[in-house]
Amino acid sequence: MSKHVPYWKLSSFYFFYFASLGVLIPYWSLYLKSLGFNSLTIGGLIAILPATKLIAPYLCGWLADHTRRSMLIIRFTSILALLSFILVFVSQQLWWLAVAMLLFSFFWNAVLPQFEAMTLNHLGSDTHHYSMIRLWGSLGFIVIVVLMGDLLEHYETGVIPMVVLFTFVFISLSSMIVPEKLNAPHIEHSPIWHVIKQPKVLAFLAVCFLMLCSHGPYYTFYTIYLEEQGYSSYMIGILWAVGVLAEVIIFLIMHRILPAFGTRKLLIVTLLLTTVRWLIIGFFVTDLSMLFLAQLIHAFSFGVFHSVGISLVHDYFTGSHQGRGQAIYSSISYGAGVAAGSIVSGVVWDQWGAGVLFTFASCCTVVALAIVWKYIQPVIKES
Repeated sequence: MSKHVPYWKLSSFYFFYFASLGVLIPYWSLYLKSLGFNSLTIGGLIAILPATKLIAPYLCGWLADHTRRSMLIIRFTSILALLSFILVFVSQQLWWLAVAMLLFSFFWNAVLPQFEAMTLNHLGSDTHHYSMIRLWGSLGFIVIVVLMGDLLEHYETGVIPMVVLFTFVFISLSSMIVPEKLNAPHIEHSPIWHVIKQPKVLAFLAVCFLMLCSHGPYYTFYTIYLEEQGYSSYMIGILWAVGVLAEVIIFLIMHRILPAFGTRKLLIVTLLLTTVRWLIIGFFVTDLSMLFLAQLIHAFSFGVFHSVGISLVHDYFTGSHQGRGQAIYSSISYGAGVAAGSIVSGVVWDQWGAGVLFTFASCCTVVALAIVWKYIQPVIKES
């Protein structure tokens, strides 16, 4: 990796951004449950977080591509996310909370895709080293998720929004130290739709949607599910941390794995293993050793999948489409996919239970596997 890459400055932003994710994903539904909301309402509220990714990243990406001032936009939206989150403390009424979540998640979700593009700009020709920077986000997630598990053993769930606020403050501060790196000038003038409508790109986006839709039940009800099965907050935190630790390990070697096996093979293996993961969680929840095995598969269902996704977006969306390409990837997968999965989870959870819900998740990955098998072929490098 080039000495000109601001490794620690980029890494610190990832650390604090994913620390905030490490509170919101595992524990925000637990906080909502403590406020007395039912499963359907929790599913709807949780769906707000990814739903704002349908719009926010693309608007931010459009601004970044046209102004070529990504870091300025990232700093501005980080501060707005912090200020918006403070509204959560004003009232716990349903509609107030929904508006507060809509606002802070809009700005919070606008940040990451542009920071991904900024990181790739800094890396230049060393984009295969992306995972070496991104792993610090996973470490931030691990630290906070274990800390939260311990805190909830001693404090009420009211501590959850306080910790989120703390992470948002440090996201804003860390954004101030990352230098601007201008993206490529407007060499490519064709409409971005000309890229999107390619069969391989449409197939890739469909796979992203289905893969992250399958994560909806996991993100929304995994913590509640384990709590209902009698697991302690500390053990729940450990299980979340094990998954992300596996992700860190795969990030450390991803720069070797990706060139060696290629995107198609890695996607096929990842979708197969993820299908197994959801079935384990749905039907073997009382077996702690099986839950640990399921969490280790997170190395593939997130670590490998995300690295492959970032790589394909970088290949498919070039020139002046770079920022919007990352935004579209984020919107379709972590936005529409997770939102759809969360809404389905809220409907299914009370009526049919975890077994049916995680079977639905496994069906999503099976369909995604079929799409990869037919439409996503190996990239042929020119000699």
